[in-house]
Amino acid sequence: MINCTRRNFLIGSLSSVFFSGMSFPLASNYKKKKNLIIINLRGGMDGLSAVPVIGDKNLIKQRKELILDETLRLNTDFALHPKLEFFHELWKNNQASVIHASSIPYTGRSHFDGQNLMESGGRVPYQKKTGWLGRGMMSAGYVGEGLALALPMPLLLRGVPLNDNYYPAKGVMPSRYVLDNLFSSYKISGEKNLETVLDIIRNRPVSMMTAGTSRDIKSLAKRTALLMRDENGPSVGVFELDGFDTHAAQGKEDGLLADQLEDIDSILKTLKENLKDSFKNTLILTLTEFGRTIRQNGGNGTEHGWGGAILMAGGLLKKSQVYADWPGLKKGDLYEGRDLKSTTDARSVYMSAMATCFDLEPEKIKKEVFWNENLQDLSQKLFNS
Repeated sequence: MINCTRRNFLIGSLSSVFFSGMSFPLASNYKKKKNLIIINLRGGMDGLSAVPVIGDKNLIKQRKELILDETLRLNTDFALHPKLEFFHELWKNNQASVIHASSIPYTGRSHFDGQNLMESGGRVPYQKKTGWLGRGMMSAGYVGEGLALALPMPLLLRGVPLNDNYYPAKGVMPSRYVLDNLFSSYKISGEKNLETVLDIIRNRPVSMMTAGTSRDIKSLAKRTALLMRDENGPSVGVFELDGFDTHAAQGKEDGLLADQLEDIDSILKTLKENLKDSFKNTLILTLTEFGRTIRQNGGNGTEHGWGGAILMAGGLLKKSQVYADWPGLKKGDLYEGRDLKSTTDARSVYMSAMATCFDLEPEKIKKEVFWNENLQDLSQKLFNS
């Protein structure tokens, strides 16, 4: 059963699929289309359970009821939660990687503030009104050509003029004939704003104009892959999953976190199967507002922390690796004596991912998207150009 809070499937694009009469410019300069897919994990995913460090006595001492009995080995230092089985298959084929001990530069542990900064890429909550992905699309020239299947338009994708948003719902949309006539009426009367809105709506694909569009995770992932594998299809997609706030009953091989990780794995598997050869030119990465505390609480869960893990998949990865400047889990190594430290700014990963997928110089993104913050260019270490 799909939790109703896992409802938002978003997709931004540079594409003629959603806007008729627009050609895909990469076809003119013979560059292969690259896809960037974000899986937004709301609630603060526990990176220490998703990608546990092997045999660390400090972790074992602090998490007696949460230590996994079975794991999938990645290397001599790190393992994988068993529910990430398909991710592990991708790892074996150099198509999966992990950035560990990573987070945005926010340590306040508030979901609202953290999620705002996770999407905006800023340092002060609610100060920035646009998202880092939207600004990145703007920098790449993806203007007025995005579609978000969510209400309202998510902050992450804001910053590109005239992006459209729509959410699957039961009901009957007006016919194309009616929409065309309404558009003509507003155009004749000089109502430019309403004319623009009607123009966006009438240029949506037919499949988005009918009732009963599925919100099931696998169905949405399949639909995404079918669109994105088209050379003239969308090139940016974003999924959102709730439920990673594991204060109680977090579980081990089974439980709340295991269910959420299984959803991630299901999305990855469906995308890989349906993207087919386009998976080679695709990068998928997760983001979350913060990690969890090293110590379990009285409810066999974990509290809000800081450092966590970013999961990445796709053919644009250079190789399978756990990239980490590992700070250690001794009490003196922890942030405020309780959290895994973040030693890699997650925004460096976002910047490098957009540079790779949008064919932009990292310095351009640093300047136009992240206000010349001191971010590290990880493009050559993590991705294939």
